[in-house]
Amino acid sequence: MSYRTGLSHVMSSVIGPCAEQAGSRARFPRAAVSALGQAGLLGLTVAAEVGGGGRGLTEAAEVVREISRACPATGAVLRSHYAAVAVIDAYGSTWLRRRVAHGDHLSTLALTDAGESPTAAPAHGTRATATRTGEVVTLSARKRDVVGAGEADSYVWSSRPVDGRDGMTLWLVPADAAGLFVPARPDGTGPRGSATSTVRADPARVPAGAMLGPNGGGLDIVLGTVLPWLAATPVPGSPDHLPAAGRSRVGTGVAGIGERLTAS
Repeated sequence: MSYRTGLSHVMSSVIGPCAEQAGSRARFPRAAVSALGQAGLLGLTVAAEVGGGGRGLTEAAEVVREISRACPATGAVLRSHYAAVAVIDAYGSTWLRRRVAHGDHLSTLALTDAGESPTAAPAHGTRATATRTGEVVTLSARKRDVVGAGEADSYVWSSRPVDGRDGMTLWLVPADAAGLFVPARPDGTGPRGSATSTVRADPARVPAGAMLGPNGGGLDIVLGTVLPWLAATPVPGSPDHLPAAGRSRVGTGVAGIGERLTAS
């Protein structure tokens, strides 16, 4: 079955009713997400070598655009998932990549610190901290405007490097990580029903092996991987997920954002 056939089936059979529930009752479109997984669309962009669809930005943008027209909440969830999966497919474990490829795992982005100014970045790039003790890393932060908060299976999470220096490191944080909290009611600014909210690590503990990419390499991954996926899949009303260092320069392109981020 082609991805377009799968998309057509999900659109006609599931997305409509989910859109009504999301819009009128602010319910997370769980049935739509499950149907997308079964149709191979959650794994659309995962490498074919691990069972994914092997598709890229063009196909992902087409799917997000079509779904967003009918249900902005589902479109926002899928947009954040695809951007997170781009990082997971490049740096995650084979086991997790296969889970995503088979439609059994929903991920999302947790990159923006709560309280972060929309116009000025903190001097170190992020307020979130990471402290390593043996093979365990303790993460402390409040992340805002996380799409699918409390609904996703994992978060692509940003912190300062574990050695405390300036910069950013990315982590794969499971939704069931000890010390991770989500408010009972969404408090974010995403489309109604998208479960956009704050996620708090107070603190959360993950294995040291949960690091995605090199320690201190998170800014390069955000610029080179996350940003292109977000830019290619816009959803009306969806948060941009960018750290403050990049948010005010979205309209100037990747080069401008890179200058601002790396300057921090």
